[in-house]
Amino acid sequence: MQDDGGSGFGALLDGIWWFIQNIGMAFYNFGYAITHPQLWLDWSNKEAVMRFVYYGGSVEFFFVVFTLFLVVTAIGMWRNSFMWLCVRVLEGFANTTGRFFAWAGLLMVLQQIIIVFMQRIFTRPDIVFGFGVPLQFDISWYAEELKLYNALVVALCATYTFVQGGHVRVDLVYSAVSHRVKKTIDMFGSLFFMMPMAVLTWLYGWYFMWRHLIVPKPSASDTLDRLLLKSRAMRWNVEFIGPSPNGFTAYFLFKILLVAFAGMVFLHAIAFFYRSYLERKEGMESDGKYLDRDTLGEGEEAYEGTH
Repeated sequence: MQDDGGSGFGALLDGIWWFIQNIGMAFYNFGYAITHPQLWLDWSNKEAVMRFVYYGGSVEFFFVVFTLFLVVTAIGMWRNSFMWLCVRVLEGFANTTGRFFAWAGLLMVLQQIIIVFMQRIFTRPDIVFGFGVPLQFDISWYAEELKLYNALVVALCATYTFVQGGHVRVDLVYSAVSHRVKKTIDMFGSLFFMMPMAVLTWLYGWYFMWRHLIVPKPSASDTLDRLLLKSRAMRWNVEFIGPSPNGFTAYFLFKILLVAFAGMVFLHAIAFFYRSYLERKEGMESDGKYLDRDTLGEGEEAYEGTH
């Protein structure tokens, strides 16, 4: 029993030392990546592509991001004005991206109307756009492309909706507790729910995306050396295969959107944690400080829901 306890304690110490070592190495890894961009950004070199694939889902990349978060958080706790700046930049990024890609919803509606007219009124099997060299696809291609517009809204407008307070909430205790407790719950939720979910989605989506872009297919279990060996036979093999013969073919875009969604959720989890911390520290008078929410205009408050 004592040996088991000693080995367990030793394993715990080894894990703590491994964690500290990776945080220390994060500064070196970050500096090396910045000073040697040709090793992972020169995609004319197949080995550079494989390095990019490896580091995008690696322990090294995770600790670089985690250490950067710790450093920025420490500076923000020392200078709250800097933390508020981070909140405004990250929320501004979410709002700008969401407001732009929300127009995909309008495109989806207009394209669906065109499809109905071409099928039911003009009885055409295809739609042709363009001048000179026309862009011609079967109607089923445009019908399946509607999924892409929907994916753009879901993936790239999720954090925008969060900033706007548009997500559905299931409130069991939140409304009944004090301001400080609410902000503590928000801080806990951003650290232990939003961030881990975003990291897991990124790790799954990263290799899922690259397996539909290149061959030989990379795996999360591949070491850097193994991927560099695979680079000798590497070639681009972008997925252009749809579920139906004449349907939408650019399904690799959905894999890219999954990674973009995970990255944006992670960034906004940081912004939400910072906002919750600052509003908890500064009190109720800072609730909603610098919060940029859309409005329908004066006299339309009754139609704005939770806004």
